[in-house]
Amino acid sequence: MPRFFIDLHDGSQPIRDEVGFDLPDLPAARAKVTRIMSAIARDMLPDVERQDYVACVRDGVGKIVYRARLSLAAEAVD
Repeated sequence: MPRFFIDLHDGSQPIRDEVGFDLPDLPAARAKVTRIMSAIARDMLPDVERQDYVACVRDGVGKIVYRARLSLAAEAVD
C-alpha cells in the first residue's frame, strides 16, 4: 500500500509529516486531507479575522501530488 505524507502550513509554522499514512491511492489521500482540513476549520479561533492553512500531500518519493487550501476571512460590516 502506498504511503502518503501530509504537510501542513498555517502561514507562520510549517509542520512536515515525517510518519505518513498508508493509503490505497490518491483519492483516499484526498479524503484524508479533507477530513484533516475539516477538523482544522472546526477548531479555528472565533476572534481571528484572517487565517490560512495549506496542506500538501507528498507521495513516497516526496513529490507533491495534491494541495488543499483553507482560508477564513472575517470582517465587521457597518
